[in-house]
Amino acid sequence: MNVASIEAAGVGVSWLDTAGPLLVWVIVLSFVFVECALIVGLFLPGDSLLFGAGVVLAQHGSDANAWLLSGAALVVAVGGNQVGYYIGRSTGTRLIARRGGKVLNRHNLDRAQRFLDRKGFFAIVAARWIPWIRTLAPLIAGAARMDSRRFLVATSLGGLLWVPTLVLLGYYGAGLLDVLPWLKTAALWVSVAFFVFGTGYGVLRYRQEMRRPVDEREDATAATVTEQG
Repeated sequence: MNVASIEAAGVGVSWLDTAGPLLVWVIVLSFVFVECALIVGLFLPGDSLLFGAGVVLAQHGSDANAWLLSGAALVVAVGGNQVGYYIGRSTGTRLIARRGGKVLNRHNLDRAQRFLDRKGFFAIVAARWIPWIRTLAPLIAGAARMDSRRFLVATSLGGLLWVPTLVLLGYYGAGLLDVLPWLKTAALWVSVAFFVFGTGYGVLRYRQEMRRPVDEREDATAATVTEQG
C-alpha cells in the first residue's frame, strides 16, 4: 500500500491526534466507575468500551499508555464496586426493582441473588464477565452483608482478570492490523460507533425503566450471601 493509500485510510481519525489519550482516559475511567458503582451502569457498554479504548490507544502506538490505563481503570473498577457495596449495605435493593421493568425487575434481582448464594466468593469474581450481574453484584453483596474484606479480595481479583484483558486485547489486536491501515481504521470507527450508540441506547433504556413504579415487594436480599471458596 502506497503513502497516499495509507493517508486515505487515516481520514476521519486525525481528531484523535488532537484529543490525545487524555480523552480516552477521561471517558474510560468515568464510565468504568459508573458501571461498577451505580445502577445506571447496568445499561452501559462496559466490555466494548474497554476493548474500544485499547483500539483507540493503538492509534497512538504507546504501550505504556495502554498498560497505565489498564492499571488506572482496574483501581477505579474496584473502587466503584466498593461504592456499590456500601450503597447496598446502607439502602438494600428495595429501590431498584421496578414493577413491569424489562431489566430492573424483581425476577432479575432474585436470579442475581441466587447466583451469589450458590457461588459465594467466586460469584463476585465471575460477575465481572456477566454484564447485568456486574452492576448488581456489589449492591446485593452489600445488602446481604457479605464480609467486606472477602468482597474486596473477590472484586479485586475479578477486576484484575477483566479490565487489563479487554484493554490490552483491543490494543494489541489493533496493533496487528498495522499492515492493513484501512482495516485498522474500520476497527477504530466500529469501536467508537458501538460505544456512542450503545451508550445512547443504554441511557434511553435506563430512563424508560426508572419511569416505572418501584416494586415494593419484600427484598429477597435479606439473606446472607453464601461464603463459599
